[in-house]
Order: sequence, then structure tokens, then C-alpha cells
Amino acid sequence: MQNPENSSQDQGLETPADNAGAAAAPAAEPTLEARLADMSDAYLRAKAETENIRRRSEEEIAKARKFAVEGFADSLLPVKDSLEAAIAIQAATPEQLLEGVHATLRQLSAALERSKVIEINPPASTKFDPHHHQAISMVPAEQEANTVVAVLQKGYLIADRVLRPALVTVAAPK
Repeated sequence: MQNPENSSQDQGLETPADNAGAAAAPAAEPTLEARLADMSDAYLRAKAETENIRRRSEEEIAKARKFAVEGFADSLLPVKDSLEAAIAIQAATPEQLLEGVHATLRQLSAALERSKVIEINPPASTKFDPHHHQAISMVPAEQEANTVVAVLQKGYLIADRVLRPALVTVAAPK
């Protein structure tokens, strides 16, 4: 005799055990769909956050550029005030004017120093450095060739970057 369970399988009929397996398969699909939806949501949120960070960074850079000169301008205001005060004095003696000019130069030097602007003023006999010096001419001199003879105009660095090279004359080869 045939086992009744086997006969139903042979005839293509479903048993309760088969129905349980069929019900489990569709239950797995919504789990994948739910995971896909969660991952899509997480992706969109991450993308939006990245876009917000990029936008905020651009705004901060724009503000930094806009106000970068603020500190430097603030340090130059006392220099301007001193120059205006000197012009306002009608009966100043040459000695007073010279003293005022020296005081104003000290203020300007301090303002440049606070802004990390450093003077390039090489002493005589310093080896010529094309990164910091600009040779205007070569002159015969009693010193080693390719060394600075005289500084015609001081140069300046700003945060280790050449703002203006020092204009120098250089000793010619003998």
C-alpha cells in the first residue's frame, strides 16, 4: 500500500508542509525590499548631509575671503590716524615732523609684523638667492661672485611666500 503522504506528493497535490515552505519564501522578499528601502533612505540622507557640508564649507570659505583682510586693515588704521594728525598740524617744525614720521613707520612696521609680513634686506656679501632676490645689475666688486653688493629696494615675505623680491646689485665674476 501507498503511504497517503507520498501519494499526494506524487500526484502534485500540496500538503500542509509544502504550504509552510511556500509561505516562507514570500516572507523573505519583503525583508529584501525593506532592506533596500532602508539602504536607499540611508544613501539619500548621506548624500544630503554631504551636500550640506559642501555648501557650508563654501560659505565659510567665501566669508574667510571676504574678511581675510579685516585684521590687516584694522592694524593699519592707527597708521592712517597718525598720518592725518601730522597733516593737521600747521606749524610743525621739521624735527617734529621727522619724529612723527619715525613713530608712524614704527606703527606700520608693527602692523606688517603682526600680519606676518617680513622684510627681505640681505646684508652685503650674502649669497644671491633667486627665490628672494632680484638682480638688477652685476657690478665689479671686491667680494665673491654672485653675492649681494647693495640692496636697492627691500623685499617682503608673507607667511614664507615672496610678496616682493629684494632688488639687489650682484658682484660680477672676476
